[in-house]
Amino acid sequence: MDHQQQAIAKAAVLIEALPYIRRFRGTVAVVKLGGSFMDVPQDLEAVCADIAFMRAVGIHPVIVHGGGKAISRAMEQAGLAPRWIDGLRFTGPEELRIVEDVLATDVNREIVRLLQETGARAEALTTKGRCPLKAEPMTSASGRDLGLVGKVTQVDALLLRGLCDLGTIPVCAPLAVGPDGQKLNCNADEASGAVARALAAEKLVNVSDTHGIRASADDEGSLLSHLSEADAERLLSDGVITGGMIPKVRTLLDALKGGVKKCHIVSGRVPHSLLLEIYTDRGVGTEIVP
Repeated sequence: MDHQQQAIAKAAVLIEALPYIRRFRGTVAVVKLGGSFMDVPQDLEAVCADIAFMRAVGIHPVIVHGGGKAISRAMEQAGLAPRWIDGLRFTGPEELRIVEDVLATDVNREIVRLLQETGARAEALTTKGRCPLKAEPMTSASGRDLGLVGKVTQVDALLLRGLCDLGTIPVCAPLAVGPDGQKLNCNADEASGAVARALAAEKLVNVSDTHGIRASADDEGSLLSHLSEADAERLLSDGVITGGMIPKVRTLLDALKGGVKKCHIVSGRVPHSLLLEIYTDRGVGTEIVP
């Protein structure tokens, strides 16, 4: 393909994106970032560039990020063995200090820096500054104490909307303040769902290490690009959706029930997957619709 043909192909992509740019201008898209793709600098940088593009063409992105792998490494270095209760990580005061340092200082700051490098405006929202999340301490499935682990009960939608209206991208760590002012560690998937519901978001996009939902886990050609809520429920009950994908899909289904218009799962490892999923006729992940 010569230079002119390449330029024409790029223009064709922009024209294809135009109706989507028009349709989504002024809407809120909550983007949840999580998984080990965040440990690869160029992958995280590319996703942040996509988010900055979304902001530039009129979408209001709100980021909620995780950082599980980095937390595990930091705890190992501190000599703290992870304690699991019914599949959930117990968080004591010492663990919470590490979680807050990793999420609020390292991961959040890096995402804000990468967005600002693209020329976008971004603001850190964590328990070390302004925190938009309130939570209540939660127990495990069998009712056991999880320490300083919370379930989000309230989102400061006014703060998030205010930042969006100023053209700023809010970057939220999954840390919340409890009823007594105690800081609590929350699940990032659940926190992103709570934020999307509170903002009546147009979209909730889960960007992680996974490519989307496949009909057959090992078959790359079996990607299911479009699912209804009922389809997703059926795949859950039939055991097609397994492992770590189960809580992700459950969170997205809860978001749809809470008024979010469309949910997506895309891979952070595929260059520009976020833009391809939102702005082209055939996305590269899985979309779930009501």
